[in-house]
Amino acid sequence: MQDSGQIAVLFVCMGNICRSPTAEGVFTKLVSERGLSHRFRIDSAGTHDYHVGKPPDRRAQVAAAGRGVDLSRLRARQVRLVDFDTFDYILVMDRENFQDLTALFPAGDVARVGLFLDYAPQLGLQEVPDPYYGGAQGFERVLDLVEVASLGFLNAVMDRR
Repeated sequence: MQDSGQIAVLFVCMGNICRSPTAEGVFTKLVSERGLSHRFRIDSAGTHDYHVGKPPDRRAQVAAAGRGVDLSRLRARQVRLVDFDTFDYILVMDRENFQDLTALFPAGDVARVGLFLDYAPQLGLQEVPDPYYGGAQGFERVLDLVEVASLGFLNAVMDRR
C-alpha cells in the first residue's frame, strides 16, 4: 500500500487496451473535476501481455474523446506482483480476469481486489463487457458503465476517509 497518503487505484482487464484504460481515463477525469487529483494515484493494467506498450484501442480512444476523456498517452502494461503491494484498490472488469488475478494474489496481501461494478449495484451487473470484437456501441456501453461505477467508487472511498 502507498505511504504517500495518496489512494492508489489500479483498473484491470485482459489486454489493457479497452476497458481498464477507459476506466483509468474516466476516473482520472472525475477526480480532476472534483479537485482531488492530488489524493489519487491511478493506473491500469492487463492480466495478459498481448498488447504491452501499445496505446488503447482506437475505438476506445474515439468513444472516450467524445466524452472529454483523453486516453492517447496511456500504454498497455501487464499486472505485476508488486502491484498487490503498491495499490490500495485493484478493480477488475470481469470474473475471468478476477480469477486470473486471485491466482497470482500473494497469500496474506492486503490489496483490495474486487469487481469494479460492485460500486454500481444499481446497474444490476457484475461485469463490464469486453467491446473488443464488437462495434462502436460496445465502447459507448463500456463508458456508460464505467462512469456510473467511477462515481460510486469515488463516493465509497471518500466516505471512508
